[in-house]
Amino acid sequence: MNNKIYQMDLKKVYDLLVNKALRKGRHKEEVDELICWLTGYRKDELSACLEQSLTYADFFQRAPAFNYSCAKNIKGRICGIKIEEIEEEIMWKIRCLDKLIDELAKGKSVSAIIHQYEGEE
Repeated sequence: MNNKIYQMDLKKVYDLLVNKALRKGRHKEEVDELICWLTGYRKDELSACLEQSLTYADFFQRAPAFNYSCAKNIKGRICGIKIEEIEEEIMWKIRCLDKLIDELAKGKSVSAIIHQYEGEE
């Protein structure tokens, strides 16, 4: 786990994700909902994580109930790399969340994003 993003402070990455959504007219609560849906954190648990000194990798490693059954349906490219071809589990989880936030920023509703990945089997 020598990737720089793994060692980044969760709060810093979270702020980047929220700001990306806000720039596109979305809301922090929508970002939170997607994060909680993917990772299994409750909103109060997410808030607690953001108050700690936690790395981005630790956040994903400690996820109480990562949504593997739906995340396996997340496909596409992030930073030119196909999500479905990422072998390193933590990086795959990070890129799955990136994809969800990208879709939110492109105008999809949270419910449409969740439905899209819950509906594919």
